[in-house]
Amino acid sequence: MTEDPVVSATRHWIEKAVIGLNLCPFARAVYAKNQVRIVVSQARHLDAFLDDLDRELDLLVNTPAEEIDTTLLVHPTLFPDFEVFNDFLNVVDDVVAEHGLEGVIQVAPFHPLFQFDGTQPDDVTNATNRAPFPTLHLLREDSVERAVDTAGGDADAIVERNLATLRELGADGWRALMAKP
Repeated sequence: MTEDPVVSATRHWIEKAVIGLNLCPFARAVYAKNQVRIVVSQARHLDAFLDDLDRELDLLVNTPAEEIDTTLLVHPTLFPDFEVFNDFLNVVDDVVAEHGLEGVIQVAPFHPLFQFDGTQPDDVTNATNRAPFPTLHLLREDSVERAVDTAGGDADAIVERNLATLRELGADGWRALMAKP
């Protein structure tokens, strides 16, 4: 898959869901300032994808937040199965630790088939972590803390609001929102 449609679909998701539904109350500002880096990995296997992750972690931590505040590392084909992707997140946590970035960078996972423990696959609340392609969102802890403080200081309230938003939207509304014009 070429990079352009992946980036286009990812931007559509950011604009319509993440920002449009205000699922992430601090995304609008960094997106408007062009501080969100979207990287499409073409790795053919996990080792090469881990190399991409290493490079992006190094770049993010060594670049001022005013230039790159957050990175979305997207792979359109390597993780078609959510369970494999979910298991891989343990390796991602190990990589962050190996870089000495615990408490500096956090990784939020997104997948087209994301499913929270205890939910059914068709539960619309899973959409809070559903993206067009498997994605690792690399976030600066400092930026997250500032954004949560700006949003009222209650991350749990943001989560609850997101769940309510998606329940109100419903599965048909989510599909319509994500449909490309």
